[in-house]
Amino acid sequence: MGYTPNHLGHVNIYVRNAELSQKWYEDILGLHTYDFVPGRAAFMSANREESHEVALMQVGDDAPGVQPGGVGLNHMAWRVDSLDNLEEFYAHIKEKGVEFKVADHGISLGIYFKDPDGNGIEVYYETPRSQWYRQDNIFMSEDNPKGQFPGSWDEVLAAQAVR
Repeated sequence: MGYTPNHLGHVNIYVRNAELSQKWYEDILGLHTYDFVPGRAAFMSANREESHEVALMQVGDDAPGVQPGGVGLNHMAWRVDSLDNLEEFYAHIKEKGVEFKVADHGISLGIYFKDPDGNGIEVYYETPRSQWYRQDNIFMSEDNPKGQFPGSWDEVLAAQAVR
């Protein structure tokens, strides 16, 4: 089908202060800034072959924050290439003092946190499809295998794991 998109190009989110958010996204996620317009927006990407994967649009310091349980974006997710990369990110985010939760989804392991404006973010590793325990009904079933992710940080992850 030619009309089906082949990937998500970018996410556009509202932030109170584009400059502060841009610095946070550089520091915490390591994103590259392709364009920054003071007082308006920052266009950033992890993949330098993309013009931007996230646009941070400034709405002002008095803007209301994200409403838990409200309609809107729950989180944006950034995938890493390996479990070792996720472990490095885990150490980085702990060092930066960002509050987070870890979720073992059986086929993936994710670290969930919020930006300074309350926008949800996940950084995750997903096993190759050939290693999935099944090919459908993989998210909401009760029999998802947990604890499939080896590594030196398993004990810490197990203590913080959420479903």
